[in-house]
Amino acid sequence: MRNDVFSVYQELTKDPIVLPITEHLYKTANEDLGRFIEGPINSYDHLRNFDFGPDNRRNVSCLSKYISHRVLLEYDIIAQTLALHSHDHVEKFIQEVFWRVYWKGWLEHRPTVWNDFVSFDFDNVSNSNYQNAIKGKTGIRCFDSWVNELRDRNYLHNHTRMWFASIWIFTLGLPWQLGARFFMHHLLDGDAASNTLGWRWVAGVQTAGKHYLARSNNISRYTDGIFGDDKLNEEAGPCFDNIEHTTIPIDSVGGMTQKFNTLVVFDTDLHLESENIYADYENVFVICLNNDERSIILSNNVLAFKRVLITDFVARCQNASLCDPSNIMKIASTIEGFDVVYPFVGDNLDYLKRLQSLTNVTLHIRKRAEDLHCWQYAKKGFFNFKKQIPSIINTLGLQT
Repeated sequence: MRNDVFSVYQELTKDPIVLPITEHLYKTANEDLGRFIEGPINSYDHLRNFDFGPDNRRNVSCLSKYISHRVLLEYDIIAQTLALHSHDHVEKFIQEVFWRVYWKGWLEHRPTVWNDFVSFDFDNVSNSNYQNAIKGKTGIRCFDSWVNELRDRNYLHNHTRMWFASIWIFTLGLPWQLGARFFMHHLLDGDAASNTLGWRWVAGVQTAGKHYLARSNNISRYTDGIFGDDKLNEEAGPCFDNIEHTTIPIDSVGGMTQKFNTLVVFDTDLHLESENIYADYENVFVICLNNDERSIILSNNVLAFKRVLITDFVARCQNASLCDPSNIMKIASTIEGFDVVYPFVGDNLDYLKRLQSLTNVTLHIRKRAEDLHCWQYAKKGFFNFKKQIPSIINTLGLQT
């Protein structure tokens, strides 16, 4: 009998249960998507930038925690949305979904950006500003409130994330890397690409010389007057990064074909087109790395949420089981090779590289054709990618 996912959550953390944990998160995710595209999406374009507080999120989809784990696949979301609405009517939402695809592709072309981030000397940057920031005791009312929301709810509104990062970097004078790590530690939807590159963009090193400054009047407007009375540094210049990251070609070898009898899946791609999609494998091993295998340590809530999603995946996928990373290492030493659903640049891919170097196991990487098609346009800025979106939608058959 499958483990009850609610019990799994209780076993993994003693934190207060504030997350939307149910026994069937896949079903919940799809129901949430359906409700959003049938109603609130109609006002998304002009209300999406407003943060009305943690108890009023109907102006945004709140689907990111599912999208980042691919419980909901970006391309399916777009197809379902365009089945109900014209592209012009929902263009802004479509673009926001494609941002995650774009960020992934950009980082795939420049994986050294991730390596540079995780090699930052985190341990030697601990001053009073940093301690006050992570405890929500800076005296900046909006920021301290957002710290508590992030820690308690493992979520922040997207616009708020930009304000938060700007205050962290330009008002508190803290390295963006520390902030990116703080977000990854707490966010249910944190992923290597969107989080790392988003912080770099606010700092002014993603697009050199172009940074984002939080302004009190903007915060007041888009929080409907809840905040906006704090004194912020609104005159700061951008950060600079002298490291040049070479663009590399993306290896498309492998596709989604099967080569071996064992498949490895990570928490970064839990998408199932159907319950029998991986039925031809003898074993489907699903991995959620423990913190001792990660460069960025995750909170109990985040790890628990990942394992709940995995438990739900295992319940729907024939021959699937949750497998500890140490057991995969042992198995890898005894067989010729694995098929692997590509986990993208980040901690999971770093683990795969360690696995291969320690065991010499052959890895047959399965990459989705949709990703490879989109990533060819992700070498430059999003504006260039955005121009390709209508063509991408047509080529991938996302609009009937």
